[in-house]
Amino acid sequence: MIRINIAAVGKLKENYWVEAFAEYEKRLSRFCSFSVCEIPEAAGSIEVQKAAEGKEILKKIKGAAILLDIGGEPLSSEGFAQLIDQSAARGNSEFTFIIGGSHGVSDEVKNAASKRISFGNITYPHRLIRIILAEQIYRAFAIINNTGYHK
Repeated sequence: MIRINIAAVGKLKENYWVEAFAEYEKRLSRFCSFSVCEIPEAAGSIEVQKAAEGKEILKKIKGAAILLDIGGEPLSSEGFAQLIDQSAARGNSEFTFIIGGSHGVSDEVKNAASKRISFGNITYPHRLIRIILAEQIYRAFAIINNTGYHK
């Protein structure tokens, strides 16, 4: 079974974010093992924050690390599904998707990522991008398994 992990800086606090994420978490349970690790937001200067958060992110990476990065490769939903499907076919059955803090991630995290992907050139709130990522992972499995969710 494929294992999907999300390492995300920050915590979902508002009920509407928690409920939206829980819905995709429930839907994903039929396709994969799915877990989230919330990294506490660090204090200090931007560089101190990125370094501290980066150390914690690096500890949580299991399998292939995929960084969500506005400067990463833009992928369609089909391309995202293909990334997961082809990696799994090559024996990579575990992925960690990384969502950095509001100031981004350290160079160490960028270097640890096997792939950097983008969901577009606009900036999303970090809580919202976690929901979007969960939805796109669900959509990817729907595409891979031809369930009809993706039209």
